[in-house]
Amino acid sequence: MDHKEQDFLLELLDTPSPSSMEMTIQKRWIKEMKPYADEVRTDHAGNAIAILNPEAEFKVLLAGHCDEIALVINRIDDQGFLYFDKMGGINPKAAVGMKVKVLGEKKQFSGVIGVNAQHHGGLKGDFGLDDLFIDCGAKTKEEIENDIQIGDLAVYKREPEVMMDRFITGRGLDNRTGQFIVGEVVRKLSNKNIKVGLYAASTVNEETNMGGAYFAAAGVEPTMALACDVTFATDYPGVNKNKHGDVRLEGGPVLAKGAPINRKINQMLEASAKALSINVQYELTSRATGTDADRMRLTGKGVPVSLVSLPLRYMHSPVETASIKDIDQEIELLVHMIENMTGNESLNPLDD
Repeated sequence: MDHKEQDFLLELLDTPSPSSMEMTIQKRWIKEMKPYADEVRTDHAGNAIAILNPEAEFKVLLAGHCDEIALVINRIDDQGFLYFDKMGGINPKAAVGMKVKVLGEKKQFSGVIGVNAQHHGGLKGDFGLDDLFIDCGAKTKEEIENDIQIGDLAVYKREPEVMMDRFITGRGLDNRTGQFIVGEVVRKLSNKNIKVGLYAASTVNEETNMGGAYFAAAGVEPTMALACDVTFATDYPGVNKNKHGDVRLEGGPVLAKGAPINRKINQMLEASAKALSINVQYELTSRATGTDADRMRLTGKGVPVSLVSLPLRYMHSPVETASIKDIDQEIELLVHMIENMTGNESLNPLDD
């Protein structure tokens, strides 16, 4: 990853993109893709899709969702404190004491998630989101109610950083890294004469309902689809590897195995990994993947799917952490596979 690419990734990670409010990040991604794609289209869900070789009959859909988890304001009390629910998988214990940015319709506010001092009893072990609040510095409800409304969103105020020239950390790597990856595949294949159509989708709403993936796949009607998401790394203290598997940063991209996954697509990915001398890791998705792949698979007449994931530490926290090397290798893997496809591949697992 060169400096320009890294700066673009950090810009994406710094851009608020809560589920249902992805417009700003989508416009930035579209601007970056337009010089490289043959066509960029959008849909009524808010997806952005960069396309190469749109005339090809065989269509490969890559989906990396751009939305992040967030807080949604559900009450303002008389003293101007904001109470909130979750938009996606917010962990209450990770939220305590965090700075936030409240994205009002007219104005943005800085705030802090207040916490009862330990001297006053602190928080009990079984607390939930309804025990927390945001302090924006207001003295009364009237002072902010014209600028902040019920349903407005807030994200952690956390700038992305690079650690030891090796790892990237920040909020929302799940899954702005996937959005970045599918875009880089387009960039690197833009001057290649690929024989299949490539549809790289920056999808919306994955953290809440996966509706973006459904819209994207239903609109494209792909021959095959791959979700590019993150998965749980288990290479840090306190994780039970016997229960959760052994997935490591800098261990390579992670391929899924399970009932939803098309074996033929995985075989193509493994062949590319072997050709590039890239190590791959595996995760089990026995019944469902919990990603955009599940919704894409069940569109139209059915879509063969696979899942390529980036190992991620500290999922759904303000300090999610991933490896630059793993990001680069996932891009290389997808580029090699697509570049070497003929458009005549059979995805039927019963074909020899």
